[in-house]
Amino acid sequence: MSYFIAIAGNIGVGKSTLTERLGTKLGWEIYLEPTAENPYLADFYQDMQRWGFHSQVFFLTHRLEQHLELLQSKNTAVQDRSVYENAEVFARNLYEKDLLSERDWATYNRIYQNLINVLPPPHLIVYLRASVPTLLHRIARRGREYEKRIPKYYLAELNQLYDRWAQSFTVAPVLTVDTDRINFVEDEAALEALTEMITNRLPIQQLPIFRRPRSAV
Repeated sequence: MSYFIAIAGNIGVGKSTLTERLGTKLGWEIYLEPTAENPYLADFYQDMQRWGFHSQVFFLTHRLEQHLELLQSKNTAVQDRSVYENAEVFARNLYEKDLLSERDWATYNRIYQNLINVLPPPHLIVYLRASVPTLLHRIARRGREYEKRIPKYYLAELNQLYDRWAQSFTVAPVLTVDTDRINFVEDEAALEALTEMITNRLPIQQLPIFRRPRSAV
């Protein structure tokens, strides 16, 4: 039996950490977000209107490649951020704030809609929530230079879109976890409780029928 689990959530909420810790703890294959690989990301944080479309198309392309790769695996896989939130949270936020033109949004959304019509969905999406002060604290702790310029209002806007998306998403089951008071990085008991919560929400798959061999007469 194998499962596909996606870890969703805002910038700095702890997706990568939970993905790695779950994968290590349970022997699942780990698929991390390619933050450092995106050649547009630093430019995007300096000029979102100019570089938003480029950055989002890069992430969408990578998510498609990653999604297809993990579906071919025979092992349970856990993914740091899904193709769905890239489109329905980050790209949509840029469009709603007039940082993506009507033309760019129409092109991007057309690609996305075609993709989700053919991609098998995850068995479970784990949505990690956190308040803006918590996100800012965690972002500061990890010390990525380009993230220091992320404005508070941008994180707040993403939080609103994430909540809206998680409440209305029907493609796959969504488990929402408020992480403001959960320290699964340093507290092993918290990680254990969260792990149990996640595994208990995975659907029961049909087990193969086991037949005892007949005893020799």
